[in-house]
Amino acid sequence: MKTRWPRRWCVVLLAVATSFAAPSLADEAAAPDPAGMLGVTRGEDIYAQLCQGCHMPGGVGAAGAGQYPAFAGNPNLASAPYVVVTILGGRRNMPAFDRAKAPGGFFPSTWLTDEQVANVVNYLRTQFGNRYPDTVTASDVRALRSAEGN
Repeated sequence: MKTRWPRRWCVVLLAVATSFAAPSLADEAAAPDPAGMLGVTRGEDIYAQLCQGCHMPGGVGAAGAGQYPAFAGNPNLASAPYVVVTILGGRRNMPAFDRAKAPGGFFPSTWLTDEQVANVVNYLRTQFGNRYPDTVTASDVRALRSAEGN
């Protein structure tokens, strides 16, 4: 015997099912993003949430399934634009954190705002034994993002 669901239950089930649907790119683009995908803007917090899983809590890097360079004493950090472009575009097995380049798929992509990129770059350049005094601003990141065609 076939059971027929009452119409009101069908409407409720449809509403519940669509509330769990992944947002489309159009929805993501329309949504305000004052703190990007992470909800934090401090460089230290961004590092803890995104970077230290591969680069380790002390910025010492790691080798295993991939090569994750150390930030501690890394001379590449002397060039702030190099670090910004690497975070935006990714490098080798590191994902891109630019919204336009971030990999999508089953899970939503993770992307960073200009302010978040600037803050994490400044954090990397002043921690782990690094002492680079010049700072990066959100405007600097925006200019580099534009220069990279994003």
